Amino acid sequence: MKNGWRGSQVVRHGSAKAAFVGSIPTLASKSKRLCVKVFPQQRPPTGIKTGTKLVPGVTKCEQSPARRLHRNDTVRFSSKLHPMLMKTRFRLIHRGERGGQFYCVDSETGQRFSLKTKDRDAAEQIVLAKNQALRQPALNLQIAKAYLAGTDNGVTTRTWQHAIESLTNTKLGANKERWERVVKDAALMPLLPLVIIETKGEALLRAMQAGTVSTNVFLRRLHNFCVDMNWLPWPLVPKRQWPAVEYKEKRAVTLEEHQRIIAAEVNPERKVFYHLCWQLGGSQGDIAHLKGEDVDWTNNTISYTRKKTRVPVIVHLGAETLNLLKDLPAEGPLFPYLSSVRAGDRATEFKQRCGQLGINGVTLHSYRYSWAERAKIVGYPERFAQEALGHNSKAVHRAYAKRALMRLPSLEEYEQKAAAKAEVAA
Repeated sequence: MKNGWRGSQVVRHGSAKAAFVGSIPTLASKSKRLCVKVFPQQRPPTGIKTGTKLVPGVTKCEQSPARRLHRNDTVRFSSKLHPMLMKTRFRLIHRGERGGQFYCVDSETGQRFSLKTKDRDAAEQIVLAKNQALRQPALNLQIAKAYLAGTDNGVTTRTWQHAIESLTNTKLGANKERWERVVKDAALMPLLPLVIIETKGEALLRAMQAGTVSTNVFLRRLHNFCVDMNWLPWPLVPKRQWPAVEYKEKRAVTLEEHQRIIAAEVNPERKVFYHLCWQLGGSQGDIAHLKGEDVDWTNNTISYTRKKTRVPVIVHLGAETLNLLKDLPAEGPLFPYLSSVRAGDRATEFKQRCGQLGINGVTLHSYRYSWAERAKIVGYPERFAQEALGHNSKAVHRAYAKRALMRLPSLEEYEQKAAAKAEVAA
């Protein structure tokens, strides 16, 4: 064709519009005429009215004789079509050498990205949606909600309050109590009445900045729950953009500190309670709710089910622990008072006792760290320690015992023992 034009337009018989094939010309092109290629086996209209009917926006057409057109004939239209075409920022191209994939080209930046589809209709819908989004940004959300409402009736009204209530109802026992406390978090209050589909990522970031580590952890779980339930079409905050969870440094209760706490405690029930926390390594909630029926005096064991993970635990008891249990009720709760109060009340009483003794940086949960570190120091098998503490994973158990100070024997001693065993075997 003349003037280096590579794009062409195919006109099919009886069609009310034309389909573009190839690239769309730019304003920098020297030619200002649009060439239309006609199939010879079809009978297209002729004359000026041909152009005005087939191509919207074209009001002028060159005169052509009213005859049957040959396949090599062209009909030239006015360049008034160009401004209409250039209003679209995104256009569609097809790359046969790339596996037949369709690509979208940004006319402003020149960037090209794959639409990850070989279906022309699907590709055209995607490009059309991109161009429409630029023309009517105020309606984008309403259009998206209309589409989503076709599969989910509550998408336009479901708030974060509904989401957290639904998540809480899936929990049991202590986990459910934790989520019921999360609802009262002041940092989450501005977020709860917002409609989920209308929420922006900045709202979640502001909540985490105003809250604590607990806010970060539970908001992340709530967000993932909404994504899994398809209440969010995509994550509001990408995984890598979530603020890192930074826990405070935790440490174990040392033997010297434990002995001071026992000696200073005047309440006999709490004294035995602290001693069992030291010996069993259980969480304060599990130890406080032990019953006399949980003790097997025949096999010298005590068994219970962890409230957090629902994992059963059976621990053999030593002579010192058995002597303490003899003074407790044989039936019903071993600690009638402590089992009737909240976990926060038990933690407050322990913190007050430690404050009186000048012991800082420990809580009732620190007894679990103490048990894990003691087990690691004496070489207690990890699988036994993991079962005793009710840990489902080795990673969690190792996190509890990571501060244990190990005294490593010399390699020379191990070599001598190995040589001695070899001689005996020979």
